Amino acid sequence: MALTLKKRSILPGFGLALGYTIFYLCLIVLIPLAATFLKASSLSWSQFWQIASSPRALASYRLTFGASLIGALINLFFGVLVAWVLVRYSFLGKRLFDSLVDLPFALPTAVAGIALTTIYAPNGWLGKPLASLGIKAAYTPLGVTIALTFIGLPFVVRSVQPVLEDMDKELEEAAASLGATRLQTFAQVVLPTIFPAALAGFAMAFARAVGEYGSVVFISGNMPMRTEITPLLIITKLDQYDYAGATAIAVVMLVFSLVLLLPINLLQKWSSSREEKNTEFKAEIAPAGVAA
Repeated sequence: MALTLKKRSILPGFGLALGYTIFYLCLIVLIPLAATFLKASSLSWSQFWQIASSPRALASYRLTFGASLIGALINLFFGVLVAWVLVRYSFLGKRLFDSLVDLPFALPTAVAGIALTTIYAPNGWLGKPLASLGIKAAYTPLGVTIALTFIGLPFVVRSVQPVLEDMDKELEEAAASLGATRLQTFAQVVLPTIFPAALAGFAMAFARAVGEYGSVVFISGNMPMRTEITPLLIITKLDQYDYAGATAIAVVMLVFSLVLLLPINLLQKWSSSREEKNTEFKAEIAPAGVAA
């Protein structure tokens, strides 16, 4: 009987690394998630549904998902615009402006919430002019949307920026030489190239906003049925020692997050495949261009 030898991996220590990865994933991610579902299972289905579909919970869902969607759409537009400016133009202070894009990543969320509340309060730098126009930002759903827009912008910018950097300007110049206007060039040449990356950034910004807490808790005012987000409702139930109710709402958010991961991963895979195809296409036409 012929012996089948196991093919050795080129990289040493694969088994040890894989075992550590699975152990770390179980310890940090899977076990806490399983504990959440286990705690929620102590409730009957009718009790779970009563808590998860209560008027207060439904109001928090509407605000959380609605404000997150609006914020992500705003970031989709302005994120592409910011990425375009950073890639296509050179100006004084460009590096500083580029580093400021990552500020929501580095800034503690509580600090961001306090800063936004101070700025958009009725007597703040921006809140006072808005109040004179009859617009109240802080302690309203508008304030929640502003906070979620603030923390989600880097996702779109950093997703689109490398795609624009790898895109050849010759494609735009060729379209212009063929008589295309700037709008036609952007719509038919640039947009199809950056669309998968922009869509992936939009999905990540939306997912990040759904679970945001620190930057929203100060500017929202935390008024039940009006400006109370779902993460805050979970914290409130924990403060009231209603652990079963908190986990019931947490399970709803967790299931939504798991469902949201699928399209995000598909979008990222689609974006990567398009970039690989573009790279292969450039490699194929490069020799032809040199020969010409």
